[in-house]
Amino acid sequence: MRYIITILIAAAFVLLVYLLCENFILLTVRHAGTGKRLRIAHISDIHKKRYQGDNMLIVYRIEQEEPDLIFITGDIVSRTETDFSVTEAFLRELCKIAPVYMIFGNHEQSLPAGRQEEFLQMLARTDVILLRNSRAEASVNGKVFNICGIEPPYTTYKKNGGYFHLDKVTAENMRDMVGDPTGEILLLAHNPIFAEAYAEWGADYTFSGHVHGGAVRFFGIGMLSPERRFFPRYTKGVYDIGGKKLFVSAGIGKLRAFDPPEIVIYDI
Repeated sequence: MRYIITILIAAAFVLLVYLLCENFILLTVRHAGTGKRLRIAHISDIHKKRYQGDNMLIVYRIEQEEPDLIFITGDIVSRTETDFSVTEAFLRELCKIAPVYMIFGNHEQSLPAGRQEEFLQMLARTDVILLRNSRAEASVNGKVFNICGIEPPYTTYKKNGGYFHLDKVTAENMRDMVGDPTGEILLLAHNPIFAEAYAEWGADYTFSGHVHGGAVRFFGIGMLSPERRFFPRYTKGVYDIGGKKLFVSAGIGKLRAFDPPEIVIYDI
């Protein structure tokens, strides 16, 4: 019996050490895709996470990958943050590597009015291209890509103070937000739950985050979404939606287990 207890204590200690490393030290780089036209570095859901105090480790890892474009799919800050100086310095360094395109996540959307204005002023001091139900063209290696970013109503995340009867995003909503799709579309959409609507609208490649990989992962399955739903369908990886691609990042911030923080590099 004493031997079994010793083994259990040792196993618990090893697990604790791993979880501490995963949440406070580890930063992985995951590669996906086999194309050669375009390399995209995708980061999402940093929230209050800080590597080396100023997140320059993220900058260094991305710089090593030599991306053509950098996508940030929301929640680069948390709604309770009041100082955006680290985020500003971080974004300035990213912009030196490649053009940076960004959308709001639910946390940027729910920043108090005064702080959201401060956040927007901070972004304006950088070269970040903020897409709020808008689009921009990017020309890379002689090819033109249409980059769209959507910002659906906050009621798709939380409604009447809870997570029930949330509003949905449809292909018709997409047309209302960003018009009809034209050319090859790279869509930045924080929430992957509406992947079918994005594909139906015409997004060739959709980049999402929000779900934090499911927070806890067992055997490659995410356990929980921010909306308190068990086993969300899209949590991490590459999904095929009727011939269109959905790329979901597990993100960088928030507590997690068996779900390492990640930067994702896509070659498409």
